[in-house]
Amino acid sequence: MRYTCYGHSCFAVEIKGKKILFDPFITHNELAKKVDIHAITADYIFVSHGHEDHTADLVDLAKRTNATVVSNYEIVTWAGKQGIEKLHPMNTGGKWKFDFGTVKCVVAQHSSSLPDGTYGGNPMGFIFMTEEGNFYYSGDTALTLDMELVPAIASLDFAVLPIGDNFTMGIEDAIAAAELIECEKIIGVHYNTFGYVKIDSNEAIQQFEDAGVELLLPEIGSTIEV
Repeated sequence: MRYTCYGHSCFAVEIKGKKILFDPFITHNELAKKVDIHAITADYIFVSHGHEDHTADLVDLAKRTNATVVSNYEIVTWAGKQGIEKLHPMNTGGKWKFDFGTVKCVVAQHSSSLPDGTYGGNPMGFIFMTEEGNFYYSGDTALTLDMELVPAIASLDFAVLPIGDNFTMGIEDAIAAAELIECEKIIGVHYNTFGYVKIDSNEAIQQFEDAGVELLLPEIGSTIEV
């Protein structure tokens, strides 16, 4: 499976020829200035919650690419009011079989409001179960024992977890989360974008390695095979 990093918590995977983008926040990210947002294509855009650092480019990208926006009911309703036509509402605990595989929505412990200040519904994580592999994107979240349910749903090839602390899990909690979800390959997100979430990347990689877990921190704009 191909994974492309666009900075902060924005990334894309390609599954069965479908390009799936997550939490689009590029043009407002100083670290992602080299990313040409106009070159990004997407068949689906999954949104974990409503905060601006996960939705800033959602409307423009969805309209240009004609992607289907998948999120909770409140965010999808808001997106429809912004003129986005292709929408798929979901909510915590629900699952759906898409043309690339099955996605189940799971609990994330965070908050969620939309850029205009309106209610953004419950934040969510996503478990992707596909013929090309399974992965879990937690979205912004605290460490929670709900994560113990993840390996009962799917055996993971990798997981995408926030590691920047302050607003989400930090390094120690993300390592504990990796144990709960029984996953030995983690891709870190939600770090270094702002002063509150700065980390020492080399130290983080070492801490994960000491715990027997591989931490991947791909460069913004790069694509890796996972």
